[in-house]
Amino acid sequence: MDEFDVVVLGAGPTGENLAERAHAGGLTVAVVESELVGGECSYWACMPSKALLRPGAALADARRVAGAREATTGTLDAAAVLKRRDAFASHWKDDGQVDWLHSAGITLVRGHGRLDGERRVVVEEPGGGRRVLAARHAVAVCTGTRAALPALPGLAEARPWTSREATSSSTVPERLAVVGGGVVGVEMATAWNALGSEVTLVVRGSRLLPRMEPFAGELVADSLRAAGVDVRFGVSATAVRRDGPVVLTLDDGRELTADEVLFATGRAPATSDVGLETVGLEAGKPIRVDDTGLAVGVPGGWLYAAGDVTGRAMMTHQGKYQGRIFGTVIADRAAGRELDTAPWGRSVVTADERAVPQVVFTDPEVAAVGLTLEQAEQRGRRVRAVDYDIGNVAGAGLYADGYQGRARAVVDLERETLLGVTFVGAGVAELLHSATIAVAGEVPISRLWHAVPAYPTISEVWLRLLETYRG
Repeated sequence: MDEFDVVVLGAGPTGENLAERAHAGGLTVAVVESELVGGECSYWACMPSKALLRPGAALADARRVAGAREATTGTLDAAAVLKRRDAFASHWKDDGQVDWLHSAGITLVRGHGRLDGERRVVVEEPGGGRRVLAARHAVAVCTGTRAALPALPGLAEARPWTSREATSSSTVPERLAVVGGGVVGVEMATAWNALGSEVTLVVRGSRLLPRMEPFAGELVADSLRAAGVDVRFGVSATAVRRDGPVVLTLDDGRELTADEVLFATGRAPATSDVGLETVGLEAGKPIRVDDTGLAVGVPGGWLYAAGDVTGRAMMTHQGKYQGRIFGTVIADRAAGRELDTAPWGRSVVTADERAVPQVVFTDPEVAAVGLTLEQAEQRGRRVRAVDYDIGNVAGAGLYADGYQGRARAVVDLERETLLGVTFVGAGVAELLHSATIAVAGEVPISRLWHAVPAYPTISEVWLRLLETYRG
């Protein structure tokens, strides 16, 4: 049995950040990983997906500007795009991430780790060995999520793509069917369409990006259709078969044939095989935690969880944020230090989720933080939506001829602060952090008037939103 102060299950971004903060607080830390150090984001999600999307966005931007448009006489070089993607995924090797762990003083244990009662983890090593780790202070579960596939006849035999295959494929399918209208579905439809696939997007509901402002999904759908994607709403797959091509049976009575099919139908917490049942929790479910990361329902104050596995704000940057906070909390508690809730104290105890930012890297981009209008109204807030056409901003007109985009600010009328902001348009991802600061900082609208945007930039949309609010 090997003893450490902290044992972390999962070496993705969340686990890495939690481990680094705990070690920086003076604790010995072991991280257990059964796949690649760096996790889903580094090899099958954030990095490779954005590497696939960026070339298409760059080409689209050039085509929207007279003078540059005339120079873009060809299409994307798919081989070059995939080669660049491979580099951003480190060719699916984790040497660099392992070196970082070692440089940070963190012990890496390769294998599949499972809880085995209080403060104890059993690791099945790749060679068939078995190693037992004991944690003096804490075990933190940071195992993230896995693709959730529907129970459809023939699905397993059809060998469908999940997000992993969609971001790592070495070839461009001639025809690609995408099932699901969420972030993964619309991003991968965008990327593979730009690379030359004939893409059909099948959506069970009536709109894309259903958790965001309705106009976001509408503008993305319009753009996908203009680019040649067949977008079908109100349709579900009822069966799948593969006989060379993949054939989807749809509930509208038709069949859809493609060379590959991507099921982007959600994610599930990767907790089905991490030993939760040995500590009184239900396997396969999210791990509920308090705002310091402690697992709810587990006595003794030793089991923590962070990131997607908690089912809270399921994005890489939020997992890293939780990891930094919870790792510091673990170190402070182990040392008997009082937790400091001051903003610049050792540990900001509460993982604040009022201002969660998200970018969807479609064309146009969607960037949002905080609450939508519908979410704010459902929470009983007295609010007003302030909308503005981003294309009317001078900087947007310079960015692209005929710029199409929209901005919305959701204003709390009682406090005159912002509860949420959404931007849709080319290049709006870089506007998002200003919105995040405004929402997270609860900056009064009276003060936002003094945050003067540079001219001529797209950021001038902030001034236009304020003027529209004032009337």
